[in-house]
Amino acid sequence: MELLTIIKAIILGIVEGLTEFAPVSSTGHMIIVDDMWLKSQEFLGKYTANTFKIVIQLGSILAVVIIFRKRFIDLLGLKRFSRKEMTAVPDGQPQVSAGGKLKLGQVIVGLIPAGIFGFLFEDYIDEHLFSISTVLVGLVIGAIFMIIADRFAPKQTRTESVDQITYRQALSVGLIQCISLWPGFSRSGSTISGGVLLGMSHRAAADFTFIMAVPIMAGASLISLVKNWQYFTLDALPFFIAGFISAFLFALLSMRFFLKLINRIKLLPFAIYRIILAAIVYLVWF
Repeated sequence: MELLTIIKAIILGIVEGLTEFAPVSSTGHMIIVDDMWLKSQEFLGKYTANTFKIVIQLGSILAVVIIFRKRFIDLLGLKRFSRKEMTAVPDGQPQVSAGGKLKLGQVIVGLIPAGIFGFLFEDYIDEHLFSISTVLVGLVIGAIFMIIADRFAPKQTRTESVDQITYRQALSVGLIQCISLWPGFSRSGSTISGGVLLGMSHRAAADFTFIMAVPIMAGASLISLVKNWQYFTLDALPFFIAGFISAFLFALLSMRFFLKLINRIKLLPFAIYRIILAAIVYLVWF
């Protein structure tokens, strides 16, 4: 595989890593960058290129696992940590709740709706929604939803920490997450917005979003790999590896930065960015 092709994989990995945890849609950004400039479908084929845009998220998932490693170890019952140990977050400001800990059952409840919808409509999404026009729709509608969340969120936050999330909130956020299956809408954008409307702090909603992202993104990647395995060749392997490493490194950096900012700047700046990006891409592309 040529060096220029590997560079394209690294660029897509950078795009994925920088945008996965911000509520701006990493998949939407990859589709825009790829379709407008990099053209990975020309040398990978349509299905392999679409699978790459899903599988590359495993690099970002590894970053989540590292940052929340104590949380995941505790959820799986492999070792028990105190709430303070688990919530000594990357910005150095522990968030300790007065109640119990987040339970694995709550995470599972949050995963079920999107898991079902993703399994049922994965083929349709791959075939019809991986395009710039659908991404622009997702960017704008998602931005409006984020503005509504910031504007109409309860004045008194009921859930300051992820450990205070209830089963009802977990299920509600899981249902809202289903709309993020539309490329461009953004998983974190939909779930953080939904969590905020349900009375969570921006940080609690973000933490829950990232924890849920690990199994659902890993599952989506596995399903996509299995369904499109016949399209793969050994020639594509360096492309996937380069993208994975790039996504991991930049996700590790961007996630820590995002977690420091989300309670301060909230969602409005990201919503404005999405609308501006959609307008620019529309003018350039159409």
